[in-house]
Amino acid sequence: MAQTQNYGTGKRKTSVARVFLRPGKGGATVNGRPLEEYFTTVDQRKLVIEPLQATETDGNFDLYITVKGGGLSGQAGAVRHGIAKALVDFNPDLRGVLKEQGLLTRDARKKERKKPGQRGARARFQFSKR
Repeated sequence: MAQTQNYGTGKRKTSVARVFLRPGKGGATVNGRPLEEYFTTVDQRKLVIEPLQATETDGNFDLYITVKGGGLSGQAGAVRHGIAKALVDFNPDLRGVLKEQGLLTRDARKKERKKPGQRGARARFQFSKR
């Protein structure tokens, strides 16, 4: 018997997360480590499980997640986006709830590139009149 699973790809900044939802008791592994061990801050963990709480499916699925690129904050956002998309793959009726809370929207904000002749994207080098 083949195991049923649902898949969602989440993105945020330069991070990309692959999320697999499998029926289970609520366990979650990120890159082979438990969720609590990978995302150390409470804010990051809250962000990640937000789609499950919004749809009241917390504890119904085991999550298998691989995430690459960026930092932990961007990765947490990517995982959240991937979980939301995987939940829609599992049950299209959940789309309304997730969309209402903005969990299916890809956060398109990225780091602005540094401009030539400037210190950063917007910041200029210090000006000295004399």
